[in-house]
Amino acid sequence: MRQRRQGKGYIRAVLLLMVIAGIIYGIQKLFKSPLFETNPPVITLKERLFWNLQAPLQVPISDDTGLKSLQVILSDGEKSIEIPQKAFKSPVKSFLANVDFPKLGLSRKNGILKLTIKATDISKWNFFTGNTALKQAIINIDDKKPEVFPLISSYSITKGGAGLAIFKATDENLEKLIIETNFGKEFKPTPFYKKGYYAVLVAWPLTEKRFSAKIVATDKAGNKTRSRLSFFLKNKKYRTSTIKASENFVNGKIADLAEDRPNDTKDLSPAEKLNYINATYRDENNGVIREVTSKVDHNTLENFKLQPFYPLKNGKVVASHGDHRYYKYKGKIVSEAYHLGIDLASVKRADILITNPGVVVFANYNGIYGNNLIVYHGLGLYSLYGHCSYLAVQKGDILNAWEVGAKTGATGLALGDHLHFSILIQGIFVRPAEWMDSKWMQANISDVIEGAKKMIDK
Repeated sequence: MRQRRQGKGYIRAVLLLMVIAGIIYGIQKLFKSPLFETNPPVITLKERLFWNLQAPLQVPISDDTGLKSLQVILSDGEKSIEIPQKAFKSPVKSFLANVDFPKLGLSRKNGILKLTIKATDISKWNFFTGNTALKQAIINIDDKKPEVFPLISSYSITKGGAGLAIFKATDENLEKLIIETNFGKEFKPTPFYKKGYYAVLVAWPLTEKRFSAKIVATDKAGNKTRSRLSFFLKNKKYRTSTIKASENFVNGKIADLAEDRPNDTKDLSPAEKLNYINATYRDENNGVIREVTSKVDHNTLENFKLQPFYPLKNGKVVASHGDHRYYKYKGKIVSEAYHLGIDLASVKRADILITNPGVVVFANYNGIYGNNLIVYHGLGLYSLYGHCSYLAVQKGDILNAWEVGAKTGATGLALGDHLHFSILIQGIFVRPAEWMDSKWMQANISDVIEGAKKMIDK
């Protein structure tokens, strides 16, 4: 009898332990389920904000399982008002809270507001009350627009060319300052001479029929001021030419360059290869150049004394900038492209001189440009040297005026030994002829800078 009772007691103990284990397992599984998740909502809110009170402040809020309730309170230091939000009829995982300044109840005279946001999710954690997040921010009221004043600029800008503008822009909370153009390009200005003044070289691409540019200053509160830059616009017509592509050219130079992209060109006909190299590959190479030359340093500019560029001693111009070339093969136009620079030739493997001081930003092979050298001279201005047989410098080298940077050659899309020379402003090719002309540089660069200094010093 005693053994039987002991056996029954043992079975009861085992069953009890199994029940307890099951309960523990169930509780653990329950707490690991989304229903009992422990992550609070995420409120994306900076500790300090600037607000012009015009457009509502927008605050992103998210949660893993879903938001249940949201409270938004705005205070002026004396009174607090709850800003109504859209009610959650069903849980949402992300929400954009809109904070409008109330028409009545709060004062803006102190220039400071306090924003408090409290969000709770649908979790059953914390004794079924859910997870709660609380964030606060101090808001500076700023409804004053930045002040912008154009000071002086080049008298004119030519289609395909460049111009310089110097202006004043001030705002204690200034956040963004750009030059906005009608063709979508944004030029970045450089601090100039004294605090609050800026200089910018702008470019009119030769493919754009019109040119207009505005200074756009935006502060941290979203206040924005626009002011037009004034240039006399000079139209210029560029040459159009048709080039007959010979069999030797297509099966020689074009075929060689096609080997740079074997997977893309292996199944193309000779005419298709010509178009691929002249258009698609050219665009890719120009993209590399554009990326390298779009950067601008933000060191304060006091002087910008450049000599006219003279990269090749006794160099003869054999092709001009802006030529719109159509390539004809077997009697049909199969491709077209613009020649964005000038070609200079003298003797084979001639020294290429870097006329003005600068830093090497690119020294590498670049498709149709062959061995390609690019030097930055400041104020968003770059000089480019293509088809080189030899590069004498490396990326990062700092060059003095008249140093030899490379030697002429026939690498890339070149049939004979020569130099392809280009000038770029923040990624835009411009007329090299302007930067090789001492009179143009004096009137449009040097005189503008000196004139601006005198105006500022008055």
